[in-house]
Amino acid sequence: MRLVLLATVSILLMSLDHREHLVEPVRETVSGVVYPLRFVVDAPFSIAERVSERLATRHQIMEENRQLRDRHLAYQERLQRMQALERENERLRELLGSSERLETEVAIAELMRVELDPHTHLVEIDRGASQGVFVGQPVLDANGVMGQVDRVGPRSASVRLISDPSHAIPVENHRNGLRTVALGSGDPQRLELANVPGNADIREGDLLTASGLGGAFPRGYPVAEVTSVEVEAGEPFARVTARPAAELDRSRKLLLVSVADDPDTPGAEDDAGAADDKSEDES
Repeated sequence: MRLVLLATVSILLMSLDHREHLVEPVRETVSGVVYPLRFVVDAPFSIAERVSERLATRHQIMEENRQLRDRHLAYQERLQRMQALERENERLRELLGSSERLETEVAIAELMRVELDPHTHLVEIDRGASQGVFVGQPVLDANGVMGQVDRVGPRSASVRLISDPSHAIPVENHRNGLRTVALGSGDPQRLELANVPGNADIREGDLLTASGLGGAFPRGYPVAEVTSVEVEAGEPFARVTARPAAELDRSRKLLLVSVADDPDTPGAEDDAGAADDKSEDES
C-alpha cells in the first residue's frame, strides 16, 4: 500500500510539474546553490584546457613566423640576383645569344656572437663543419654580401665581414661594368675602392656588385652603393667610398651560399691573387 501510494503521489507530482512547472523555482534555487561548487570543481579542467589552447596557438604562430622569416630571407637572396641576371642576359644576348646560369645552394644561419676586438670585424654563427660550412664560403644577409667564413668549428663558424680592414672583394659597377676592388675600412658603414682612375665613369649612387673574379664570391650579389667620389688635381686615382648594402651591424639571420664551380671562368685564381695584392698594398 505504501509503495502504491508513493508511486501514485510521484506520478501526480510529475504530471503537475510537467503542466504547471511547480518544481521549477526549487530547481533554480538548488542550481544556484550548487553552481559555485560546480565552478570550483570544473575550474582546474577549464584553466588547463585554455592554457593548452593558448600554448598550442602561440607555438604554432611562432613556428609559422620562423618559417616565414626563413622563406623571406631565401626570397631576398633570389631577388638580389635578379637585376644582375637581367643585365647579364641582355649583354650575353647581344654578344653570344646565350645566357649564363649559375647554380647556388643556400643555408640559413643565425648570429651567435660578435667579436669585441675593435680592430677585427668578426661574428660567430650557429653552423659549422657538421652542417657543411667551409672556409671561404660567402655569407649574405637579406640585402647583400656580408663577408665570408674565416674559421670553421664542428658546430659554429667565424665570419669576417667585408668592413674588416684586412678584407677585399672584387666588385663591378652595375651600371657600366667597371671593375675594381672594395676594401674594408674598419667602419661598418664605409668601404673604400682601390685604384680607381680619376677619369673613371663612376658616380654617387652607383650599385657595386660582386664581380665573381677570384671565385670567392658568386657574381651579381649587391655589395655596396657609392656614396662619394673625390678627384684631386694631379692625383692619378680618385678617392671613392661606398656604403655596404648589407646591414653589417644589425642582421641576425644570414645566408651561407654554396656555388657550383664554373669551369668556363678563366683566370679566377690570378684575379683573386691580384685582389689580395691590392688589399695588402692599401693596408
